[in-house]
Amino acid sequence: MVTLIKGGNVFAPEPLGTKDILIGNGKILAIFDKDDVTICGLQIDNVVAAKKNVFPALVDPHVHMLGGGGEGGPATRSPEMRIEDIVAAGVTTLIGCLGTDGITRHMTSLLAKARALEIEGVTTFIFTGSYEVPVQTITGSVRSDLVIIDKVVGAGEIAVSDHRSSQPTFDEIARLAAECRVGGLLGGKAGVLHLHLGDGQRRLNFLFRLIRETEIPPTQVIPTHTNRNPELFAEALEWVRQGGFIDVTIGLDPDPARDREVPLEECLARLLQDGLPIGNITASSDANGSLPVFDDNGKLVRLTVATEGHLFRKFRDIVLKKILRPEEAIRIFSTNAAAFYKFRNKGRLAAGLDADLIMTDGDYLLTDVMAGGKWLVRDSKVIARSTFS
Repeated sequence: MVTLIKGGNVFAPEPLGTKDILIGNGKILAIFDKDDVTICGLQIDNVVAAKKNVFPALVDPHVHMLGGGGEGGPATRSPEMRIEDIVAAGVTTLIGCLGTDGITRHMTSLLAKARALEIEGVTTFIFTGSYEVPVQTITGSVRSDLVIIDKVVGAGEIAVSDHRSSQPTFDEIARLAAECRVGGLLGGKAGVLHLHLGDGQRRLNFLFRLIRETEIPPTQVIPTHTNRNPELFAEALEWVRQGGFIDVTIGLDPDPARDREVPLEECLARLLQDGLPIGNITASSDANGSLPVFDDNGKLVRLTVATEGHLFRKFRDIVLKKILRPEEAIRIFSTNAAAFYKFRNKGRLAAGLDADLIMTDGDYLLTDVMAGGKWLVRDSKVIARSTFS
């Protein structure tokens, strides 16, 4: 079946204006001016997209496919992700990681879950390892995982500056970064060291030492949860200033009375105010990971679960509040991550690339999601179904 999306307001992410998009065999075949081409002799699914915006589908570079958490005991282990929740948020590409629990959750289980979600309709990748060092891998080393396991794009999320980390030394982090770099080169991948940042006072110290004391480039490492508190985000801006990339976590809007998290709106304002490139920031949901809150003595006082849905909600907020233009906002939620992780067929709309796209109405409410040329959400109704739904 060939699909023709007709008359949508297309962002590739560059604004292209009103265009038709021809899709076949999971790829974008052509983008052309409305009614410029006549197609005969094929069965065509004509989709009228007048008054709709068409964007690259979202890329979520940090999720917990198997669930996360457990900091409050076995009953606080959060559940696995469902395809329905993923596509309802406009996401069609995601990277899974383990997190705190590398004991009851395993790399082979994460790989199997990633393959299952891909069978159900989305594109998946994974990080090898969990919070701890030495890193638990599939084949015996980070380097060989990157070379041999197709879905492995790096190591992570390795915890630093956090009371739940294994308290790795700088030398251990430097060796991990080197393993990621060489493994990425040999495997033809990004080879990223993905670091979880907690509330610890060391913040990004290891990263600044890495580029000061080794030959590893700043683009080999990306810290996440960098908007956890103002002091950490200030260092994150300095990391960008030195050529690095950062990931911010999108969840519930923080309560100023009790939360120290820096909202995305403020992150972007600071980035623009400092004249830093918006191409060096990605946004992730931390979906199905736990969101524990500890008191000053390290006691767990509150625990919730992150959800994928906040990602698209915040994309819409950024556009409606006119913090960024639509073509800039979609970079934060799609194009930047696809470029950073070298997903060459993702994050853009162009002939020859994967037919992963979303459509919104004039108020930027999500109406349709396509992945690999197949509709997973159509007319605001989720079509995709988990195997056991």
